[in-house]
Amino acid sequence: MYFKKMILISLCLANVAMAQTKLYTEQFRPQFHFSPATNWCNDPNGLVYNNGTYHLFYQHNPFGNVWGHMTWAHATSKDLIHWKHQPIAIPEENGVMIFSGTCVVDKNNTSGFGKDGTIPMVAVYTGHIENVNQSQCIAYSLDDGITWTKYANNPVLDIHKKDFRDPKIFWHAQKKYWVMALVLSVEHMVQFYSSPNLKDWKHLSNFGPVGDTSGVWECPDLTQVPVEGIPGKKKWLLQTSQNASMQYFVGEFDGVSFKNENKTTAILRPDYGPDYYAAIAYNQLPATVLPTAIGWVNNWNYANDIPTTPWKSAMSLPRNLSVKKINNNWILMQKPVPAVNALRKQLITLSTEVVAANKLLPVKSTQFEMELSIEPASTSICGIKLAKAGDDYFEIGYDAAKQLFYVDRSKTGNISFNENFKKLTRFEKSIALKNKKLQLHIYFDNSIVEIFVNDGEAVFTAQIFPEENNSAIELFSTGGKSQFSGINFREMKSAW
Repeated sequence: MYFKKMILISLCLANVAMAQTKLYTEQFRPQFHFSPATNWCNDPNGLVYNNGTYHLFYQHNPFGNVWGHMTWAHATSKDLIHWKHQPIAIPEENGVMIFSGTCVVDKNNTSGFGKDGTIPMVAVYTGHIENVNQSQCIAYSLDDGITWTKYANNPVLDIHKKDFRDPKIFWHAQKKYWVMALVLSVEHMVQFYSSPNLKDWKHLSNFGPVGDTSGVWECPDLTQVPVEGIPGKKKWLLQTSQNASMQYFVGEFDGVSFKNENKTTAILRPDYGPDYYAAIAYNQLPATVLPTAIGWVNNWNYANDIPTTPWKSAMSLPRNLSVKKINNNWILMQKPVPAVNALRKQLITLSTEVVAANKLLPVKSTQFEMELSIEPASTSICGIKLAKAGDDYFEIGYDAAKQLFYVDRSKTGNISFNENFKKLTRFEKSIALKNKKLQLHIYFDNSIVEIFVNDGEAVFTAQIFPEENNSAIELFSTGGKSQFSGINFREMKSAW
C-alpha cells in the first residue's frame, strides 16, 4: 500500500511538472541543469545507460523541501540535457531509508531476477536505519527502471556498522565478477568486494585512509577513464566525497585492489568550488561515449536553507572525464557533455579588450555560456564579474603575482539566509598560465555557476542568489593592464 501511495505521489508531481510550466520559471530555477519538479534532492544515484536511455536516480524527499525520508526518485533522458520525470523508483519503507548507490543492467542475468528473456536492471543501495545500522540492499526492475521490487532476502551485505554505505557497482570483465566499492565512512576507507551474482559478496581489499580525511568519507566512485593524447591508454579514477568537498585518486585497479599513482601528499579535487558533491560516473555507456559523471550542486553546510522553492538542489552539468599527466600527477580533466551545445542561442563575438580598471560588456544575462581568454598583467588581479548591479556581483578572478585563481560570492545579493553560507564565500586554487593566458569556459544558469579552467584542468561550481535583474557582466583588472580576447557569448535556451 505504501509503495502504491508513493508511486501515485510521484506521478502527480511529474504531471504537475509537465502541465504547469510555471514550475520551471521561478527565480533561481536552473534552466539547463536538472532539478526536481518539487521538493528536496541530493546525491545522484544509479546512473546507468540502457537501450538508448540515460537513467538518473537521485536522493529525494517526496514529502518536503528539506532533507528527510530518503527515497530514490527517477528521471530519464536521451541526451543528458532534456529530462523526463518518472515515477518514484524505490521508496523508504518500514523505517529503512534508501540511501545512495548505483544501478547495473544485468545482461547475463547473473542475479537470476530476469524472467522469460527479460534482462533485469539491478539497483544496489544502502538501507539506512537512523542511528542504528547501514547495510547494502538490492532491488530489481523488469521494465527498464519504471517499477522496482526489493529483494526478499535483503540485506545482501551487512557488517553491523552505523557508517558503511554508498555502493558503486560495475562488472569487471577480466575477473568475470561484479565489483562493489563502498566506504567505511568514519575510518576514511574504501572497501572493495566481489560477487558472481549481486547477492553474495566477498571482501577483496581496502584503500585508505589517505588524502583528505577532514570529514567522513562518502559516495565512492571507481571508473576507468582515457588518458588524453594517448589513444587506447586508460587509468582508473577513484573519487570520494567528504563533508562538503570531493577528492580523487588516479592509478590502477586489477580487479582486487586499487593502487594510487599520484603523490600521497596531493589532495586533488574534481571541483574546487563550494557546491559539487557526491559525483558518480555512468555505468555501461556505449564504447563511443566518454566516461560521464554528474554531481550534486549544493553543500551540506547550508543545503537545507538555500532560498529556493518549491524545489531544493540541482545536478551539475554532466561532465566527460579523462586524465592527463601534469607536474608528475595524474590530473582529472573535465568538459561539459557536447549535448549542452544544442541549447545555445545566437553567438555574439565580442572585441578584444585591454582593461586597466573596469569594462562593462554590451551583453546582459543570468542564463548563458561564455568563453574567453585572459592575458593578465604580471602584477594584476583581473577577471570577470557576473550578476552585476552596482556593488553586487559574483567575482571570478586571477591573482597573477600569486598564480592564484579564485571565485568570490561575498557580494552576490542574498548571502544571509545561513551563517555558513556567509562564511563560505571565497574559493581558490593555484593555476599556472598556459602561454601567458588563462582560458575560461563559464556556464551561468540563474543560481548555478560552473567554470571550467584551462580546458577542464580545474572546475569551480558555486551557487549564488542575486537580486532580480542583476545581470550585467563586467571585466576588471587592477594593478596593470590585462587583455581579454576570444570572448564568445551565447544565451542558453531552457531544457524544460
